[in-house]
Amino acid sequence: MARRGNSDTISTQVRNQLRKDILAGTWLPGEKLLLSELSKRYITSSTVVREALTRLSGDDLVQLKPNRGFFVPQLSLSELRDFNELRCVTEGLGIRLAVERGDLTWESELIAAHHLLERTQHYRTDEPTKLDDAWVLAHAAFHRKLLEACQVQVLIDLSSRLADSTSLYRRWGGVAPATTPRDVETEHREILNAVTARDAELAAELLRQHYTRTTEVIVESGLVTSVPALQD
Repeated sequence: MARRGNSDTISTQVRNQLRKDILAGTWLPGEKLLLSELSKRYITSSTVVREALTRLSGDDLVQLKPNRGFFVPQLSLSELRDFNELRCVTEGLGIRLAVERGDLTWESELIAAHHLLERTQHYRTDEPTKLDDAWVLAHAAFHRKLLEACQVQVLIDLSSRLADSTSLYRRWGGVAPATTPRDVETEHREILNAVTARDAELAAELLRQHYTRTTEVIVESGLVTSVPALQD
């Protein structure tokens, strides 16, 4: 049991690092993920790497192609729009339930999560076009906290997977400047104000606008044409 527990821990660690590296854009969309290279990179066995990749394929962060191996997902604007619509519908329901069910403790924690997000540097100092890792974490934490009080774990899990998929698009969308001016900080603040005012419908509508603007920025960045589709 002890050995199995240790194996599970290593597998989870490799999975988490793989997830982080994929979302960071370490490999191009469509690039094949070679077990031998990943085993060297993470200093572990190919069996552990395969297990981690298989689990990530269930989260749609890795594509498993029969008899061909594992790949970073290709990018598709139609798929991005589908992700956005599903996310808006899912989180619209989640935020309505959270506003209805959330107590004062949740509200206080949400305000704290927003405070951290607002005080965290948005872009990296060394590469001003790239999001700062600390901001990415604070941003994800704020959005998770928004839904936490809905008390529907399957909805929270689905939203998390959709957020990861969108993050992959946003990472590559950052290679070109957006053409539409945007004040993300104000968007977050307005969502928070609607939630603390217990206006569920407004919160859901602001969340939809927030996610849709992200999709529009990615589309305007020329994402699909600026990132080559690789062939194995």
